[in-house]
Amino acid sequence: MFAFSSSNLPSKTLLWSFLVALCILGIGTGTAYGQSDSSAQIPPKKLEKVADSPSLLPKDPKKATMLSAILPGAGQVYNGKTWKVPILYAGILTDVYFIQYNHKRYERFRDALFALDKGEPNQFPSLNRAALVRNVDYWRQNRDLTLLLMLGIYALNLVDANVDAHLSGFDISEDLTLKIAPQIGTLSASSTTGLSFTLQFK
Repeated sequence: MFAFSSSNLPSKTLLWSFLVALCILGIGTGTAYGQSDSSAQIPPKKLEKVADSPSLLPKDPKKATMLSAILPGAGQVYNGKTWKVPILYAGILTDVYFIQYNHKRYERFRDALFALDKGEPNQFPSLNRAALVRNVDYWRQNRDLTLLLMLGIYALNLVDANVDAHLSGFDISEDLTLKIAPQIGTLSASSTTGLSFTLQFK
């Protein structure tokens, strides 16, 4: 039979174990106390004002996505991000221009290739058949890439409207402050030390 007593344990181990347990309890107590204290500092009228503020009411993500699907940019207007609409349509119009430009170049070289195969004069008499084929493939590839880019812009428009609607409920105004400070609380008739996280509304 073996018997162990607290005197057999190293004194440093007991001290560190006690300090760790004290810190854990202190942090938990201080955090809870800080949360209750922060809510007590906010006047009831200001709480009602913040709760009823339209800026804190989240937008409907499904509605925002559907609006942008029907008309690109409509979801951004619904979310209150109208400044994104000119950027969106600038990208769309630029891509439309390059789609038309690449398609016209593709058609010119394609018609020249057909004319060469028929033995008729074409717009590029200095180019042989291999060169015409290379140009046809090049401009067709560019046109297809710009079409894919248009699909990407449309998809980005949907994703942006959906994400903005999800984030519409977050308050990022300057009226919010977060303070971290030491806090002394009570637990079982004894004082403990911990950290207090206080969220204040100016």
